[in-house]
This record gives sequence, C-alpha cells and structure tokens, in this order.
Amino acid sequence: MAGWPWGAPGGSVRGNGCALLNASLLAPGGGEGAWPRPSWLASTLACILIFTIVVDILGNLLVILSVYRNKKLRNAGNIFVVSLAVADLVVAVYPYPLVLTSIFNNGWSLGYLHCQVSGFLMGLSVIASVFNITGIAINRYCYICHSLKYDKLYSNKNSLCYVCLIWMLTLVAIMPNLHIGTLQYDPRVYSCTFAQSVSSAYTIAVVVFHFIVPMIIVIFCYLRIWILVLQVRRRVKPINKPRLKPQDFRNFVTMFVVFVLFAICWAPLNFIGLAVASDPASMVPRIPEWLFVASYYMAYFNSCLNAIVYGLLNQNFRKEYRRIIVSLCTAKMFFVDSSNEVADRIKCKPSPLMINNNLLKVDSV
Repeated sequence: MAGWPWGAPGGSVRGNGCALLNASLLAPGGGEGAWPRPSWLASTLACILIFTIVVDILGNLLVILSVYRNKKLRNAGNIFVVSLAVADLVVAVYPYPLVLTSIFNNGWSLGYLHCQVSGFLMGLSVIASVFNITGIAINRYCYICHSLKYDKLYSNKNSLCYVCLIWMLTLVAIMPNLHIGTLQYDPRVYSCTFAQSVSSAYTIAVVVFHFIVPMIIVIFCYLRIWILVLQVRRRVKPINKPRLKPQDFRNFVTMFVVFVLFAICWAPLNFIGLAVASDPASMVPRIPEWLFVASYYMAYFNSCLNAIVYGLLNQNFRKEYRRIIVSLCTAKMFFVDSSNEVADRIKCKPSPLMINNNLLKVDSV
C-alpha cells in the first residue's frame, strides 16, 4: 500500500520462510550503520500499539453498534462510515497483535504464513480506508452540492452497492502484491509488511493510485463544499436553496476532520516511499530510521482516531455511545433499538435538532 515501507533489511520472504527467520534475527536497527536504538523504544512502540488496538476495537465497535441500534443513524451516508469502521477493525484484530508479539519477542517468531496473512490484511485495511474516505467525500459532495439528485443516487440499495464496489476494488488493488513478492518482515518496525524495494515503478504506481489520486478527489469534493458554504453564508446563491442546514455543516466538518487526520497520518510514509522509489541507491541512506519508524507508527495510530472524532464532533454518535455504555454498565438489553420511546425516556432531554422530524434524515456523519 501507499504507506508501506520501501524495503526490509531481511530481504525477500519466500519459500519455507528461512529469509523471514534471518530477518527476525537481525538487529532491530536494521544492520550495519543503523541508528542505535535506545532501550525504551520497544516499550514505547508497544504502549502506542496497545493503546491503538484497544481504542480501535472499542471505538469502532461503538460506531457499528450505534448505527445498528439507532434508526436515526441508519441511512445511506452512514453505510460508508460503518464500512470505514470495519476497515479499521481489520488491523486491530489480527495484524497489530502480531506486531505487538514481534515487539515483545524482539523478532518474528510466528512463521511465514502468519507473516503473509498479516501483511495482506494490513494492506487490505489501508486501501479500504482510502477508498471509503473517498466514497464518503463523494457522498457529502452529492448531498450538499447536488441535493436534488442525492436521494436517487444514494438510495439504501445503491449505497450498499457502492460499498461492495469499494471492497471489490480494494481486493483488486491488493492482489498484485501476492505475485510480486513484496510481503516481508521489517525488523525496524517489527512488522510483516510490503517492501517497496522490489520494484520502484510498482511503488510509484501504488503511491499515486492508492493515495495521491484518491486524496485529490477528496480535496476536490471538500473544496467545492467549502465554496458552496461560503456562497450560502454570503447569500450569493439564495435562489438555489441548497441543502445546507446547520447540522449538515457540522456533519460535513466531522468527515472533513476524518480526512485531514488520515492525510496527516499517512502522508509522511507515502512521500518517504515515493522519494526512495525515485532513487533507491541514494535516498535510502538519507532517510533517518527514527523518521521512518515514527511515520510508520503514526500511520498505525490513525486506525483508532475516527471513532474518537465522531464522538467529539457528532452529537448523535456521542449520545448513542453514552446509551451503549450505560446499557453495558446497567446490564440492560444490548441489541435493542435505542430510538424507541423507552430508551428516549431514560435519557436526558433531547436537543432541538432531534425534536424536529424534518431534520432526522440529515443525521448522518
């Protein structure tokens, strides 16, 4: 994927996995001339990863359950949000725990098959996240800038088809890596991941088509939305009556923040890989290992941020998070529709946005 490192000190991992074992026995610093690692580094990386795994699993399960339990959140826009949450969960339930094991063991001891599956799922998650964020941006663009066509374009059936298309494209995008031999263990980051030194042309293509192009599409969509927001606020287009209620703007800002955080977390690793792929011989020695490791774990950390953003910026998700937690703490029925009268009676007084039935259909993130 775009954010995967350009190479692994252990070389290609093939056949019976002997190269993988050799790689795991190398010094974590990557060999001769590598940056000497302080003793606290492994502990720090482990703490970051443990926090990421816990928040990723709990947060994204809250997102999925919130949409499942609350009819007000069950709409076309949030189908993409659930899909993004699933993509984030993939890495937390398998690849990240294996990386954590590698940190504790100071090397990979889980065998060749686990290495291949871990690297594959990590790539699957990242590409799916990029494509889902792009899908969300297009959805918000159609909702706000082309509101008259939105209901037809994004019926529930169509939205499900779009999500299925996203995951099909993700599988198509990840499959070439199984034939190019890029799955390798990298002791610098204690991870089985995609080594981009196998092919500079392939690395450049991956960065361009799996990161830069989707980000350009997202930027275009959000730029058009911001322009419309400014026009509406300055009353340049009062006749068009665009669908831009206050909650629409807040929901748009929520997803814009999700995109910005993703770009910030993944851009360093992508551009490092792009720079190295352009001239591996001269660029590899110039990239400080601390910068690569920091960029890699910053990319890891992104998988737990989205659920936090929804809770902080979106009123509906924040309320549903609270309902789910209260249900767990009070041993109430878990899989119940929290939008019914009984659940609403238990909670505090709803906000004016929730009272107006005309606003319910715009409660997506």
